[in-house]
Amino acid sequence: MPDIKHFDPEVALERAERLFWQHGAAEASIQDVVAATGLNRSSLYATFGGKQQLYHAALRRYLRHRAQPAFRQLADDGRGLPAVRDFFGGLIAARCSGEHAGWGCMVVNAHLGTEHKDPEVRALLDDHHRQLRDALQTALHVAHVDGQLSPHLAVDTAAETLALLAYGVNLRSRNGADADSLLRTVTDTLTLFGA
Repeated sequence: MPDIKHFDPEVALERAERLFWQHGAAEASIQDVVAATGLNRSSLYATFGGKQQLYHAALRRYLRHRAQPAFRQLADDGRGLPAVRDFFGGLIAARCSGEHAGWGCMVVNAHLGTEHKDPEVRALLDDHHRQLRDALQTALHVAHVDGQLSPHLAVDTAAETLALLAYGVNLRSRNGADADSLLRTVTDTLTLFGA
């Protein structure tokens, strides 16, 4: 007879994602994971493997449900600089208000913690950075074609700069920076890029 699960693995994974996002993998004990998911250790291990494998799955879920949709929306927007402004506005709103205010970004948190030493996590972080930079680069190419950017601006360098600015927004918001000051920094940066 097949083993029948009496819980929804996706719900357990979402709860683990929230735990790791808020506290980091190193700070969350296996007992914290058990408490957050409502599962016993044997069910967790049988479904996900060890804590590190569960963290990998939670980070992939975060990327799939939170980061990648925002990147696709930015790349597909077609408005150039207004799309970049809206991307940062949404990012700042998510980081400074609502349920996840003060949590920062799970990806940036992984960069800051010991999680990034794991080769699988490092690969996910590098892929996230590439996707973020590429989405920004796509929007900036539209802005360039539409004459929204200074003709001397190096679009590739500007995209990398904005990717680093996004990391800074995530980090500063976790440390209590207010939305208005973060928005001013983004607006001032984009003004430097303008035609």
